[in-house]
Amino acid sequence: MPLISRRHAIAAVAAATLAGSVFAQQTYTLRLHQFLPGQAPVPARAIAPWAKKVEAESGGRIKVQIFNAMQMGGTPPQLFDQARDGVADITWTVLGYTPGRFNKAEVFELPFMSGKAEASSRAFQEYVEKFAADEFKDVKLLAVHTHGPGLFHTKTPVVGLESLRGMKIRGGSRVINNMLLKLGATPVGMPVPAVTDALSKGTIDGTTIPWEVTPSLKVTELVKNHTTFAGATGLYTQTFAFSMNRGAYDKLPADLKKVIDDNSGVETAALFGRAMDEGDKMGREIAEKAKNNIVALDIAETQRWRRTAGAVEADWITEMKGKNIDGAKLVSEARSLISRHSK
Repeated sequence: MPLISRRHAIAAVAAATLAGSVFAQQTYTLRLHQFLPGQAPVPARAIAPWAKKVEAESGGRIKVQIFNAMQMGGTPPQLFDQARDGVADITWTVLGYTPGRFNKAEVFELPFMSGKAEASSRAFQEYVEKFAADEFKDVKLLAVHTHGPGLFHTKTPVVGLESLRGMKIRGGSRVINNMLLKLGATPVGMPVPAVTDALSKGTIDGTTIPWEVTPSLKVTELVKNHTTFAGATGLYTQTFAFSMNRGAYDKLPADLKKVIDDNSGVETAALFGRAMDEGDKMGREIAEKAKNNIVALDIAETQRWRRTAGAVEADWITEMKGKNIDGAKLVSEARSLISRHSK
């Protein structure tokens, strides 16, 4: 080989090695945006640990910058699109805040569908991967999950169906609002961060949320009555998505994509579910310590609610049929997955 060619070859190898070294040391900052205060159970017990784990497993080459309580602007219903459009790199939000968009995922919101959040979240992740992945094609889906059993928190006690009638109750999705309507309440739709102000001003008489979020919203201070239901399932649940912008994911080198992939899927869904379950326990303990009135409806009364709320499932199946979706099949699949993961 001529001397000049050898020099060119050596220079090319050195340049490639240097470029590879620089590339290997490059850091990537991911902006994570979500709607609750940082001390709430999911931000504190799921999102922050997830970010630290990703940073550690990347050797510090991924930095996760967390923006709590809508610090990057916008409203909670805009969060999914913020991830899709790259306004944020990662977002966590409630799917029900964008009604009619996640049709097949809505099945997990139906009345008395699920109970503990970790088992339900594992089931929901598997369900979405098998039956609703197309609804999340615009993002890199990290995980989906549910909260724990939904219940009532009201200014006057709900001791039976009759006492709910006419109450203005906050609902977090169109399925839940339809359930409230069927049960005789006046549904008032709003994202969960608006609950505190609405209760303070008397815009609503009560709210449907799990125990988990009551401390960060000061609900236990604003109302003194909480109504729970008999059995392993709650009155309802809501669904959540932890999503990443596809462009932000695609620009990562292969080894860092693997870090994200290793922190996605069913175990990440379970992490969020556990945070919800732990938050439920803490939220109830706070209400008990405050000596609030916790109404536990018995099996017979709970069955009355089940029968009345059953019309919500029928409505949903009919609506899905109009969209060429086999809602009855999806209900069956969801219940089967929940049952399997709850054992």
